[in-house]
Amino acid sequence: MGKLEGKVALISGGARGQGAAEAETFAREGAKVVFGDVRDDEGRKVEAAIRAGGGDATYLPLDVTSEAEWQNAVQTAVDRYGKLDILINNAAITINRAPIEERTVAEWDQVMAVNARGVFLGTKHAIPAMRRAGGGSIVNISSVAGIGQSLHQEPAYAASKGAVRIFTKVTASQHAKDKIRCNSVHPGPVDTEMFHRGYRGDPEAMARRLQRIPMQRMGTVAEIVSAVLYLASDEAAITTGQILSVDSGVTIY
Repeated sequence: MGKLEGKVALISGGARGQGAAEAETFAREGAKVVFGDVRDDEGRKVEAAIRAGGGDATYLPLDVTSEAEWQNAVQTAVDRYGKLDILINNAAITINRAPIEERTVAEWDQVMAVNARGVFLGTKHAIPAMRRAGGGSIVNISSVAGIGQSLHQEPAYAASKGAVRIFTKVTASQHAKDKIRCNSVHPGPVDTEMFHRGYRGDPEAMARRLQRIPMQRMGTVAEIVSAVLYLASDEAAITTGQILSVDSGVTIY
């Protein structure tokens, strides 16, 4: 029996990378999975692959800045599978590095809309469904940028991920009475295309970044997903309001 047998999960940003790996892993662990993204073609391919492997998954378009699309995503999970047990707020964007004084308001608002408002909207609409199901688990994907190493962080991204961190604690404290747990996962550098994009064409900057990692290596998507799976599952039944750094040691400093 899988770790998520009998559970229904909703995952944002599930068309590729970590989100797709979460959808595939959760289905393999027995969950019925609804996942959304703005990349429809890629999302449908992930859906097809999960079904071909014997899993039960449904892809739908999901712009996490849209309240209507979040409402539709939660309702789809409930209508199709009868309930909602798990929400993974995974969707996020990064932005080119710029000093605060050079960051535009439009750029700031875009990052905050996806990375912070998206988490709020997903949580807002998942809570009533989870309450009806008798409880649930919300896992918010933050970042070490929301914890520290401030000298090296891009301001808008760091602010958005810091918002996710404290919002997680507020959610956990206010909804423990509903048997709804909420935790945040804070990856450090992960070997993904999104991470490498920020250093493309600048191998010296990449080398400097790796020097700040005590374990001298980036994490893998699978290692992050393992942490998310633990928090989503009943193995973490009394774990709530926690910050779980999966970061090769970068937040030691």
